[in-house]
Amino acid sequence: MSAPNYKRTLRACYLGYVTQAIVNNLSPLFFVIFREDFGISLSLLGTLVLINFATQLLIDMLAAKFGNRFTYRQLMVTAHFTNVAGLVCLAFLPMIMPPYAGLITATMLNAVGGGLAEVVVSPTVEALPSDCKEASMSLLHSFYCWGQLLTVAVTTLMLKLIGTSGWWIIPLLWALIPLYNAFNFMRVPIVEPEADEESGVMKHLFREKFFYIIMIMMLCGGAAELTVSQWSSLFAEKGLAISKFVGDLLGPGLFAVFMGTGRMLYGIFGSKINLRGALIGCSTLGVVCYIATAFVPNAFVSLIACAMTGLAVSLMWPGALSVASAEFPRGGTSMFAVLALCGDCGCSLGPWIAGMVSDAASGNNGIISFAAKFGIDAESAALRSGIAVGTVFPLLLLILLIATGKKKKNVKQAEV
Repeated sequence: MSAPNYKRTLRACYLGYVTQAIVNNLSPLFFVIFREDFGISLSLLGTLVLINFATQLLIDMLAAKFGNRFTYRQLMVTAHFTNVAGLVCLAFLPMIMPPYAGLITATMLNAVGGGLAEVVVSPTVEALPSDCKEASMSLLHSFYCWGQLLTVAVTTLMLKLIGTSGWWIIPLLWALIPLYNAFNFMRVPIVEPEADEESGVMKHLFREKFFYIIMIMMLCGGAAELTVSQWSSLFAEKGLAISKFVGDLLGPGLFAVFMGTGRMLYGIFGSKINLRGALIGCSTLGVVCYIATAFVPNAFVSLIACAMTGLAVSLMWPGALSVASAEFPRGGTSMFAVLALCGDCGCSLGPWIAGMVSDAASGNNGIISFAAKFGIDAESAALRSGIAVGTVFPLLLLILLIATGKKKKNVKQAEV
């Protein structure tokens, strides 16, 4: 009897992360269309992002508690078929029912599929026999970035070819990928988990103050990443007064390239890099990029800063997980589930806060008058205000890293 071909399983998992990138990043590329065709406000568009990641948060919680009642294969197949349904609903529901209600329905379906995939894909790869698990996991996480880039590039090109009036065709074409991968996961070999032996671990973790700091780090990392990622398409087109085609490629497109490259480099050279120093560097770069994106009047410089944020945030999520692994080596899957929930919470709050601030700023005469002095129109000023508030997330992460570093240094000196 031949040995199972786990390379097929790896490829299916990589495609699973591409699917997650599609469902998370496709809808924001249509925000301008939704606003102009359906009259949906910036705050309601931001709420769609909140609904997406809040639903994923709920699914993560439920899967962490009840996931062991199902096999990895069952969860994988269910996740992909749910994403197929979500993408089909995104194409049709806004036109056959109240548009915003249709978008909410599609968003929640995609979030259910994305949440299930987030819980299952990483442990599936971790369970596979391999001599180089770290390389496999690093490559796995970079596929989300390449999936995001593919989503932005292909969707932007399709909108250029068929026009914005045919936007609904694009989700149907993207639905073919999770449809294919659902059948893929019905056939590939999967190493199912053994009985969970981690009871009592979480009680220990929640007694540790440093674990709460890592939870906040995960929240800041998720918020810093998604605040720019989810709003970069609309920000580039409206806030910087450039075409959607150029804005999507230079905004979300370059953002994904920088984030994917950062994660790949960390996966290759991570053993030679001081993690805390790298996280401090990334957080500092994040603060600079957020400030430049929001306040530099020059459209080109602001857009490049927006894209460079991808490099700044690339290490925040995996870096925080690595800190947790080093600090709590027996944390296991329960610890990673809680940290993923914190990251998703940040992914929900960041873009939502940016949308709310942008809406509030659009009616603030003081902000509009101040921006006009620099040749920035009212809509651009409102969008920049939302991005500016996002600076708090990399800044808080930077403060936590410096503060905890000093505390650990003082403890070591006291021991000597």
